[in-house]
Amino acid sequence: MARKHGRTGRLYADFSSAGAAAAVPIASLTQWSIDFSTDKVDATAFGDTNKQYLAGMPDSSGTFSGFYDDAERSAYAAAIDNTANNARRFYLYPDTNSTAKYWFGLGLFDASYSASVDGAIELSGNWAASSNIIGVGIT
Repeated sequence: MARKHGRTGRLYADFSSAGAAAAVPIASLTQWSIDFSTDKVDATAFGDTNKQYLAGMPDSSGTFSGFYDDAERSAYAAAIDNTANNARRFYLYPDTNSTAKYWFGLGLFDASYSASVDGAIELSGNWAASSNIIGVGIT
């Protein structure tokens, strides 16, 4: 295994209203993350010499951020879509030069925008799994 630089990573998503279009890269992103935390339940009992925990349900969620692109409205559209099934297919590529390794699944997306007088308008958001998140080629 080799270390990889993040510059060729990409977040692809299907933000079409029906969720049936091909996933496309979200424009102007500079960062994405994926988190596989597991719930932990405190199971400490009398006489234990330290806290002890039991593993609960695994979680999968993440973030993304970059710059506002006025031709890119898909993250906003997904965030305000309040239809019964607004889960979106997505793909996270650590390295688009090696597309055999990625995570994919369905996620619920949020979007946020911010601007300042001395900077570019920024886009940031969160996603939370609404299906199993699968790692392909990820060890």
